[in-house]
Amino acid sequence: MKKILFFFLLVLNISILSAQTIESGNHNTASYIKSDGTIEDRSHTTVGYIKNDGTVENKSHGTIGYIKSDGTIENRSHSTVGYIKKDGTVENSSHSTIGYIKDDGTVENSSHGTLGYAKGVKKEWAAVVFFFFNLD
Repeated sequence: MKKILFFFLLVLNISILSAQTIESGNHNTASYIKSDGTIEDRSHTTVGYIKNDGTVENKSHGTIGYIKSDGTIENRSHSTVGYIKKDGTVENSSHSTIGYIKDDGTVENSSHGTLGYAKGVKKEWAAVVFFFFNLD
């Protein structure tokens, strides 16, 4: 019995640690991003993927955009839709600030109002989920 309980707890801990929670401004779970880049809705249904090479895909693996190594965010046609700077500032294609991703995971709009939380999520990934691509 102890072995079964230990195994159950181990599996539970691995599943919890392998996905970071995206929360709304009132701390309700909005989605999850797994360490492999799989994006799930709050019911754990896959809605998209962020690949290691920066390709952003929908749930059918159709390419919807790209995250470039310099922080440029492009749509599927390689047109720039925005930027995520190293300090977490998120800009649109005209370099106007549209939001911020703070080091603690807080996601803010351009007026510093809290949109949500993405603790432990790469800033680029959080920007894609909150500002650039609708994965629903």
